[in-house]
Amino acid sequence: MKLGELAKRLGAELVAGEGCGADAEVTGVAGIEQAGPGEVSFVANPKYAGLAKTTRATALIVEPEFAAVPGATLRVKNPYLAWSRAIEIFHPPLRYEPGVHPTAVVDPSAKLGARTHLGAYVVVGEGCVIGDDAVLLPQVVLYPGVRVGDRFLAHAHAVVREGCVLGDDVVLQNGAVIGADGFGFAKNDAGRWVKIVQAGPAVLEDAVEVQANACVDRASVGETRVKAGAKIDNLVQVGHGSTVGEDSLLCAQVGLAGSTVIGKGVILAGQVGVAGHLTVGDGAVATAQTGIPSDVAEGAVVSGYPAMENRAWLRMVAAATRLPEILKRLRALERD
Repeated sequence: MKLGELAKRLGAELVAGEGCGADAEVTGVAGIEQAGPGEVSFVANPKYAGLAKTTRATALIVEPEFAAVPGATLRVKNPYLAWSRAIEIFHPPLRYEPGVHPTAVVDPSAKLGARTHLGAYVVVGEGCVIGDDAVLLPQVVLYPGVRVGDRFLAHAHAVVREGCVLGDDVVLQNGAVIGADGFGFAKNDAGRWVKIVQAGPAVLEDAVEVQANACVDRASVGETRVKAGAKIDNLVQVGHGSTVGEDSLLCAQVGLAGSTVIGKGVILAGQVGVAGHLTVGDGAVATAQTGIPSDVAEGAVVSGYPAMENRAWLRMVAAATRLPEILKRLRALERD
């Protein structure tokens, strides 16, 4: 592909470099440190700006105001988004032809949309409804009564339990489990735990992605709901009866206890834990390993345990590194 064509497809302004213009041939993408001639890379983090002067890449995707560099640049408002599109251009996703594999088991009452692809050993239960252009890869299981929308993509070993509802453009990565029983038990008079039936479905709205081995539990009553555009990373646990707001990100190993309400556009970084029956407001951010035992205000940035305002937590961490020195000085003063 010519560099000029790539710029056009990305909606970027091409600024030619030394011996490198619109007619330069580009064959792929690579990280800025590994890229060589014929490859395109990007800079979205100022940390890597210095590498832009030494990279061997044919072109870099950068912001419009980025400083001049020896090589060619593709200047665009959102370099990271343009980079993701460039990756897709050179590495288009696999396409699956419509059809049902001979080993797939489909209940006669199930309804399959147009151009559905069912891979080997897929199971589609009684009363399921699958939208158009769905792809279910090997050993995906839909329990009875599941409804999924158009362009559903389920990778191998994903499971959707009974009665759950998924919107359009939902993606389940390998091993994702939607609608498994919530963790609900009541103690009887003999002191033994008795299981509480988890009767409410899990609902995933449009354009939700749930990545590998993550779990969205069903509710005891009502529903568990993940709203449109939310993304759930590997090994995340969404507890029963919880709600995850539009376009929120739950990063790796986040855990939501039951009946948690996560607002719109929230970011919970890796290993954040959220106690149940509380609300995290719209646009809030919790940094990695934060423990949240109480409500978080809209737009807040919190860290640590118990969760506190991020700048206060940073000051505490800085002070903690000085504690041995402070203790030594205190003991010296006591001796005097």
